[in-house]
Amino acid sequence: MDTLTIKNLNEFEKILEEPDKKLLLHFANSLLKREKYKKLRAEIDNRRAEIKKGEILSHDELWKEI
Repeated sequence: MDTLTIKNLNEFEKILEEPDKKLLLHFANSLLKREKYKKLRAEIDNRRAEIKKGEILSHDELWKEI
């Protein structure tokens, strides 16, 4: 495996030892904390809060909006 791609990422993860998997997760979490992901994280957090309050669309409501 010369270059890691999205396709072979799962295969790559299978051959890593546990400490290396933890390091990879730490790196991925660091990327997600970057500035460009703040808006997306905020949207997800807002949606989670709405779901906890029961603010969800039914199947019919969803299709009416489309």
